[in-house]
Amino acid sequence: MNKVLILAEHNGQQINQSTAKVLSAAKQLSDASIDVVLFTGDKSVADQVAQFSGVNKVNAVVCQDNHDQLAASIAPTVAEMAQGYSHIWGPSTTFGKDVMPRVAALLGVNQFSDIMEIIDAKTYKRPIYAGNAIITVTSDSEQQVATIRTASFSADKTSDGQAEVVVSELTTMAQHTTFVTLESGNTDRPDLQTASKVISGGRGVGSKENFAMVFELADKIKAATGASRAAVDAGYVPNDMQVGQTGKIIAPDLYMCFGISGAIQHLTGIKDAGTIVAINKDADAPIFEVADIGLVGDLFKVIPEMIEKV
Repeated sequence: MNKVLILAEHNGQQINQSTAKVLSAAKQLSDASIDVVLFTGDKSVADQVAQFSGVNKVNAVVCQDNHDQLAASIAPTVAEMAQGYSHIWGPSTTFGKDVMPRVAALLGVNQFSDIMEIIDAKTYKRPIYAGNAIITVTSDSEQQVATIRTASFSADKTSDGQAEVVVSELTTMAQHTTFVTLESGNTDRPDLQTASKVISGGRGVGSKENFAMVFELADKIKAATGASRAAVDAGYVPNDMQVGQTGKIIAPDLYMCFGISGAIQHLTGIKDAGTIVAINKDADAPIFEVADIGLVGDLFKVIPEMIEKV
């Protein structure tokens, strides 16, 4: 039997969709018994995980002083709980990428990163060379520690589960690391990593002020907003909007981009999108090679017209 322990991610009130996507990946393993570990200041969040069918037990570890935010504090507990599990998986998000390498090091095994397809219990596919190639990897290790590429799996939508919730206190609080504060932009738009529709702008938008057009169009169709690294580096938007290899990897149903040329680092972040729509005045822009729909045009004319139409 494959015994799986999943590290859950949440924002303190709601379970992140990345958790449901890791669960979908785990269910692809044959004969899998699945448990979840959740670090939280409010154990009520564990009840949301318990509702997923296929989950046997939820280990809700209650943390004080925001230690649930610190990988140095929670990784030792995950490693302790991992004894007896064949697979210890987390999401390939900022949170998962912070915690899982520490868990692998504590267990003395290698970590698989960005798993995008499950072949069998010890064989997977993952991207390399900025997504230009897909490699099949395998391991004979008794324990498989991995991060799951959430853009490659759909979220588990089951809600009829009745998993047991076991509550405990965190005993591995780090002494050398302290949580100070968490700052994030306030927006009513959908979350970039989980949104079904995303509108992005690139260097071609021209300025921070011009990005107001992108935001207005996104609000009209209730889409999340993203940006290329060039736009972020130019100071047009904050870096939490960056889409690409060094930003967020996303897989919306619709991805619409304006003034983005299509560098390979950006394409890596959108390769799993359902429909890619590109608007760029350069007919030779690489983005048109991957776009399902392409329009050679001036975004300063196209965006206002689209806003008017919708």
